[in-house]
Amino acid sequence: MHTIPAAGRCLMAYICLLLSGAALLVNGLATLGVLPRRDAGVLNLVVGSVQLVLGVAYLASDASPGGAAAGALLTAAGMFLFGLTYVYVGLDVLLGLGSRGLGWFCGMVGVFGLLLCAIWLGTDPLLAVLWLCWSALWGLLFASMALGLEHLDPFIGWALVLTSQVTATVPAFLGLAGIWPGGPVAGWLAAAFLAALFALARLLARRGAAPRRPGSAPLPGSVARDAAS
Repeated sequence: MHTIPAAGRCLMAYICLLLSGAALLVNGLATLGVLPRRDAGVLNLVVGSVQLVLGVAYLASDASPGGAAAGALLTAAGMFLFGLTYVYVGLDVLLGLGSRGLGWFCGMVGVFGLLLCAIWLGTDPLLAVLWLCWSALWGLLFASMALGLEHLDPFIGWALVLTSQVTATVPAFLGLAGIWPGGPVAGWLAAAFLAALFALARLLARRGAAPRRPGSAPLPGSVARDAAS
């Protein structure tokens, strides 16, 4: 979602990434039933709207007679994909849309994320690995909401919680501080660590950790597809 040009306008991309860390964490907690899904819905709507505005501002700041550079366009595309996802999630929860359409949208975004992963692999291995992780999360949401595999929801919830800070908050801080790690070593280390987090999420899901709080419901999941209470 966020490339690393030296220009100050890239701060908008890092801010979007920072907001994504909060949204992914809250979505994971809501999926596990720790937080009410309507709380998550409101946050998603706010975060997504801000990201869409920042995406437009990012493109506008790169306006030039020759047009925006390819890297800037890819960065803006990622910002819009995340922003639209959060807005769609917020509307789905608050309006009780049923989540199936959202699931297919997540599937499409997940495929596009794989393309972005391939594009960034040669120039920014760490960013490529982050896109691979995000694509996996979108793919899991597609499986749950579009294909009806609700039994994946505990795993999805833990995966969101565990990877949210590693793939969004921490990279945003590194970018804002101007110390984004480059080179293949950073990419391999990130890939290994994220693989371990997914394995841990699977273990926690099997053990049934994080009991559901009364009055809360998973997001996404079968209850999240019901009409908003």
